Amino acid sequence: MRSPLHSPLLSILIPAKDEAGNLPGLLDEIERALADIDHEVIVVDDASTDGTWDLLERRAARSPRLRPMRHALSAGQSTSVWQAARAARGVWLGTLDGDGQNDPADLPRLFERARRGDVALVAGHRINRRDDWIKRVSSRVANRVRSALLNDATPDTGCGLKVVRRNAFVSLPYFDHMHRFLPALIRAQGGRCVSVPVNHRPRGAGESHYGLNNRLWVGLVDMVGVMWLRRRSRLPAACVELPEAMTTPSGDATAGQRRPDGEEATS
Repeated sequence: MRSPLHSPLLSILIPAKDEAGNLPGLLDEIERALADIDHEVIVVDDASTDGTWDLLERRAARSPRLRPMRHALSAGQSTSVWQAARAARGVWLGTLDGDGQNDPADLPRLFERARRGDVALVAGHRINRRDDWIKRVSSRVANRVRSALLNDATPDTGCGLKVVRRNAFVSLPYFDHMHRFLPALIRAQGGRCVSVPVNHRPRGAGESHYGLNNRLWVGLVDMVGVMWLRRRSRLPAACVELPEAMTTPSGDATAGQRRPDGEEATS
């Protein structure tokens, strides 16, 4: 039994709303794919009504790696991922959708690429999309407009499969739908992003929670906000701290030290 404070290498974050039909198989696949990688899995149930929470409770009772979280009221995908990231104990975060369309078998390859040390984020690129025509068209339009306006060097930012440094993610500004703009936000902070081709699968059960109105049009409005954030950013900015030894007056060994009562020592 691992300690509750154990810090794994990788924290997998899964937002899930009414995904009781997809989560059992998805969690099994993650367990197999990451058998040789120290990890935890955080699933955020976004106020599901289909038994998702009951499933997660039963699963967590026999799986010490699984950490379920729950919203009483639906807060959306970005909020779910953001809260899971804040709770995560891993050095790296891996994200994927709860609908089973992202293939967990791709996670080790993305994680290996991330650990080379030259990037803050590795994004999946779905070469062969297995979605209906509305999702494909809206995604294609949004990707082209986004790439032209944000220059985020990421061909498929909507892919839920990503690996990102936790400290880079939690330093990003939070807003609803931020998950669609992670590469642009990371680059605005001075981080580097790369994309890796990944598998994509049809949804196994349930229905998509996104359509034309809450995917394309909302994404275009949010893009204006991200452009403003990028324009106002002054990062990366070099900042050098004065060495500690130079801040203590020469010859005074007690300067700056404090006694047990909290007062500063004097000579």
